[in-house]
Amino acid sequence: MGRAEYKVKGGKLIKVQLTARNRKIEKIKITGDFFLHPEEVIEDIERALEGHMLDEHELSSLIEAVMRNKQAVSLGVTPNDFARCIMMAGEKNG
Repeated sequence: MGRAEYKVKGGKLIKVQLTARNRKIEKIKITGDFFLHPEEVIEDIERALEGHMLDEHELSSLIEAVMRNKQAVSLGVTPNDFARCIMMAGEKNG
């Protein structure tokens, strides 16, 4: 299992735990002290990421699409920040 913490410019913290096989996300959990509304959108993001390759640009685009589709509002973090932390956790997987 890969784990990572990423401190976003401005002070917010993202934490990711994931399991990947062949650079493909099998399970992922995203937590931290960021603000995302509605809160359940993080679970939608996690479900959307499962089965996807560890590619920072693709992950960022996918997260952005889920947030746009759910009309989610985030403060202090961006889809790019989430993708960066996911990539860091992916590098530590195993």
